[in-house]
Amino acid sequence: MNRKVLLVEPNYKNKYPPMGLMKLATYYRQLGDDVRFFKGDLKDLAADLVIEELIENLYAIDANTKWEKYKLVLIEYIRKSKITVLDECNAFVNNVMAYQLVKDARLSYRKKEYLKNPPFDKVGITTLFTFYWDITIDTINFVKKLCKNEKDVMVGGIMSTLLPEEVYQATGIRPFVGLLNHPGDIDEGNKTIIDELPLDYSILEEIDYKYPANDAYFAYMTRGCINNCAFCAVPTLEPTYFDYVGLKEQIKMTKERFGEQRNLLLLDNNVLASKYYNKIIDEIKECGFYKGATYVPSNQYEITIKNLKDGFNDRAYIRKSIKLYKLLMEKLSVEEKTEFYLKLEELDCLHHETATKEAILYLDDYVAPLYGKYFKHKRGLKRIVDFNQGIDARLITDENMMKLSEVNIYPLRIAFDHWEQKDIYEKAIKIAVKNGITNLSNYMLYNFKDRPEHLYYRMKLNVELCDELGANIYSFPMKYHPINDPEFFMNRDFIGKHWNRKFIRAIQAVLNSTKGKVGRGKEFFEEAFGSDEHRFWTILWMPETFIIYRFMFKDNLAKEWEEKFWNLPEEKMKQVQNIVATNQFRDLDMFQFDEQIREVLTYYKFTRDEAETMIQMQDKISNN
Repeated sequence: MNRKVLLVEPNYKNKYPPMGLMKLATYYRQLGDDVRFFKGDLKDLAADLVIEELIENLYAIDANTKWEKYKLVLIEYIRKSKITVLDECNAFVNNVMAYQLVKDARLSYRKKEYLKNPPFDKVGITTLFTFYWDITIDTINFVKKLCKNEKDVMVGGIMSTLLPEEVYQATGIRPFVGLLNHPGDIDEGNKTIIDELPLDYSILEEIDYKYPANDAYFAYMTRGCINNCAFCAVPTLEPTYFDYVGLKEQIKMTKERFGEQRNLLLLDNNVLASKYYNKIIDEIKECGFYKGATYVPSNQYEITIKNLKDGFNDRAYIRKSIKLYKLLMEKLSVEEKTEFYLKLEELDCLHHETATKEAILYLDDYVAPLYGKYFKHKRGLKRIVDFNQGIDARLITDENMMKLSEVNIYPLRIAFDHWEQKDIYEKAIKIAVKNGITNLSNYMLYNFKDRPEHLYYRMKLNVELCDELGANIYSFPMKYHPINDPEFFMNRDFIGKHWNRKFIRAIQAVLNSTKGKVGRGKEFFEEAFGSDEHRFWTILWMPETFIIYRFMFKDNLAKEWEEKFWNLPEEKMKQVQNIVATNQFRDLDMFQFDEQIREVLTYYKFTRDEAETMIQMQDKISNN
């Protein structure tokens, strides 16, 4: 008997789709199971389950009415508690039994009676970073009740691997630790190695959430890392280094079912350590990502219809069909749009909630020519390869960079976590640029064992290298967080030995204005982080409002603060810095301060709201 499987990603923000769940979806679908993916408000999931059961019950009392047509009414009534919509719908007003079934379903939803008869045979929940602890634990504790047997609830991923005992204590579910890379990890006797399966991209069409990283093949060509860095979780997550994971077959299967993807995003932790490195690059080229490669996007409508005809995840491709209808509608002439709208309305295909597979397939002869007419890609689009987790600067040589330049690498990511690695890092950058790789990016760890000025030196070096080498190097400062420390794994409150809360907030305030990255341009860098180390320290100690609204205050209030701050006598400076370091300024009036100290601290009470008010007043004056 086919199983009903629910796969869930907690409703946190995530750049990348959940690869583990996508492999599980492939595994279960290959076994003929009914797979469902969810990411969103868990109350909506519960309401959807209630409504689906309700529609089945409605057909049992009246098989001649197309009840899916009224699904939006049911959603408004049951999920959103809009009571009047039921009495305004003749299909229910004129059918006493149907009317009562709907009222009973709403009461059942409110009383959570759906938990008495769990619908799923297997439930899988992925986990990500430990600072998403609360939302992840709440998700596990909710969806585990939707599984018929708690022993069939699966929890895996980063957080569960790093904190398995803590997850067990909080949920009663013993999580998977590490990778699903052995036969029988899920079903005893099944020889499939789940970690080697291709991804099921269709599940991403089942949800409203749009992952920022999309239109790409997501894969690994190696696993683990040969290093054992103190700040890194990889040795725990992937303790064994695997030199090679085949890519060709994964891409072939993905292309056949889901169409060509534009880019290749590889999440290898240390590809240069592989003795099969040259083979890996050659395979990437064979898969269509050689230097200068382009691609023509697949016809998404044809893929959607094919998968509906094949019965491959109807839930996903009904939703995808409606999305494509809406995109097509924007391209049509007024006459075509009117005709198309009326056809969709007649067949209840304006919304995915009311659309049916049969209606979509019935419309195919009409829609296919229109889609082909308005969605033609005449020119190929540039493809890129991104080793997203970065390349080890210590292993960079002329030979491996020359080899890497044979693919469309963009950008080349090189970690620069410690100022002490300056010479190694600088040499690596120069070798890459020498071999024609001129678009680079790096993550810069801070708030670990480093000093604040070391972050400044690293960013400044990148700006200088851009000018010297004619390259584009983007720095992404990343705040260190001890993800398995009992005191900090549920929050982001860790402060490194040489840092304080004010410095952390100052860096974040600057990065907010630069969208988290630091690029080329000496003038821009010096304005953002300072022209020298003293200016950098000034920005770190500066009131946050003056950092954010730098141009507004730099010639008046910020200048006044700076003069008074740096002219403080040594003992008074220590007092002020001890207070400012806490980044807590609301209760300053409760304390007695020396007049000179009080004057300096007053600037820290100036809020962003007050600054916004000043800006609005200035705008009004300018407009008048």
